[in-house]
Amino acid sequence: MTSPDALVRVATARGVTTLTLDSPHNRNALSTPLMTQLLAGLADAVADDAVRVVVLDHTGPIFCSGADLKETAAAYASGTVPAGMLGDVLAAVWECPKPVLARVAGPARAGGLGLIAAADLAVCAEEATFAFTEVRLGVIPAVISATVLPRLHPRAAAELYLTGDTFDGRRAAEIGLVTAAVPADGLDAAVQRYCASLVRGAPGALAGAKQLLRRPAAADLPAEIADLAALSTGYFLSDEGREGVSAFREKRPARWVPAES
Repeated sequence: MTSPDALVRVATARGVTTLTLDSPHNRNALSTPLMTQLLAGLADAVADDAVRVVVLDHTGPIFCSGADLKETAAAYASGTVPAGMLGDVLAAVWECPKPVLARVAGPARAGGLGLIAAADLAVCAEEATFAFTEVRLGVIPAVISATVLPRLHPRAAAELYLTGDTFDGRRAAEIGLVTAAVPADGLDAAVQRYCASLVRGAPGALAGAKQLLRRPAAADLPAEIADLAALSTGYFLSDEGREGVSAFREKRPARWVPAES
């Protein structure tokens, strides 16, 4: 059960765990306590075999404003800032073996953009706004570049990193930051559609597909094809592969698909 004073709310239903950033008083800023709870929620979702999909959500009008600047200012006296944990959070989302989907109903800035980019899928409201404002604060979007730059078109990245200008959900979809931008009143339905599709995938196959998406470009194509053919054969001969083929032939849901509640 989620604590009443939690900064990240956790709810699980029909194979989907929703981790909701719930710190609207500071615009869901990535404070150390919030990031600690988010890491714990992700770890619990990964460890739970019943969980197939993780959704990142938020309360309040803002998805995430980025680093907690109040906390950062207080840390100056020690000569350090709490940016290292943001790297841990982005890595945990990026490397999560289960699909992660970000539901973005409102603005995101700085580290919030890194969180969105780390998710496998992201759906935002068309009206949501985004900006890489770091240069206007005298800093650079260093840590978040690990997840953001693989998503963005290079020209768009240069424009938005250097200008700090604000852009909307439609532009975010055009440049690859999000998967889709939809009218605000259709956001929940879009998220539900993606979740309904994702839970139909076999857990092991979903994890393998995520690894495949991260696979670096091959220097030796014939060798790469041979490796991928062996990988494919292994999946077809696995328990999941055999069950999936049987379920398809028998016109029934595979055993890993959550039952209707």
